[in-house]
Amino acid sequence: MKELESFIGLDFSMHELYVDSNGNCPEFPRYYRLSEKKLKKEQRKLSKMVKGSKNGEKQRIKVAKLHEKVANQRKDFLHKHYMKAMAQSLNFGKSVSDNGWRMFTAFLKYKLEELGKRLIKIDKFFASSQICSACGYQNPETKDLSVREWICPCCQAHHNRDINAAVNIRNEGMRIALA
Repeated sequence: MKELESFIGLDFSMHELYVDSNGNCPEFPRYYRLSEKKLKKEQRKLSKMVKGSKNGEKQRIKVAKLHEKVANQRKDFLHKHYMKAMAQSLNFGKSVSDNGWRMFTAFLKYKLEELGKRLIKIDKFFASSQICSACGYQNPETKDLSVREWICPCCQAHHNRDINAAVNIRNEGMRIALA
């Protein structure tokens, strides 16, 4: 059981940054949405300016700085709030194409390497949400993303889609690491 505690599975989540195999799903601040009103206003100003003019160039730089601020807020948040805590665990999984997730896994990888630990990414086609983490039954009905909770027809275990996926990712990461 000690070995199991040194592994954690992470599953990408649309509502939070991730869901882990322990059932944790930390909130992720929506910096872009918080800046959206100001960005919209400045981009509208830019669209009305003459291309190539000095004022147009100044406005373009202003818009670019707003986008850069959002990106820097996201990076700062990831470094301060997730990296320290997450680097305590050994192995993680599942890569998705979202930029925030990519940035998160990139930070996580180098932070873990600094601690002599490693990040294990699971194949994106691994059916983590469909497999019952209790008995291994693959439920084809869970391919539908609207199915958020399900009961395994084989062993009757009740599953939250994301937590079940994270547990399966952890188990697959352990299988890969110990192979």
